[in-house]
Amino acid sequence: MAVTAPGGSARAPDLAARLVSRLGRAVSWLTLLMTLLTFGVVVLRYGFNLGWIWLQESVTYLHATIFMVAAAWALQTDDHVRVDIFYRDRSERYQNTVNLAGTLLFLVPFSVFLLFIAWDYVAASWATHESSREAGGLPLVWLLKSLILVLPALLLLQSWSSARRCISSLRRAPAEKLEAGPDDRAP
Repeated sequence: MAVTAPGGSARAPDLAARLVSRLGRAVSWLTLLMTLLTFGVVVLRYGFNLGWIWLQESVTYLHATIFMVAAAWALQTDDHVRVDIFYRDRSERYQNTVNLAGTLLFLVPFSVFLLFIAWDYVAASWATHESSREAGGLPLVWLLKSLILVLPALLLLQSWSSARRCISSLRRAPAEKLEAGPDDRAP
């Protein structure tokens, strides 16, 4: 979702969108690893009566990483859950207005709130280098909890990019209507 200036040069939101896209694409490959690990855990457990807590926890870590990092990418590519009964058949201008309102009224406040509320929680985990409560578990809970701050940070980056794109589109729409002659209008 690149935003370009009238002269064709890329604006700063393009950098944010590219970062979100690259991170989303990178962590999407972890889905394959998570699937293989889950398969391995099941085979070891039921085929050989073996199990390791760290291996099972690694699946949880991968799932959290995929979800928390790729959520902004899902928003960017419009792959998130949306109730679009009143959205999909409407004009592009209406959709941009709804997207802008949703971003500014819901996404940005939620992301700021989550950053604010989670900061102390994550900081306390970092201060003690929190590890798994399970014997043999991964000693990286403090890193896992850091993803709670990564999610709203990436959502804020994407919301900034999306808001700029919507505003640009809304500003351009009236000018395009004026340029269209009477023969160009749909019946």
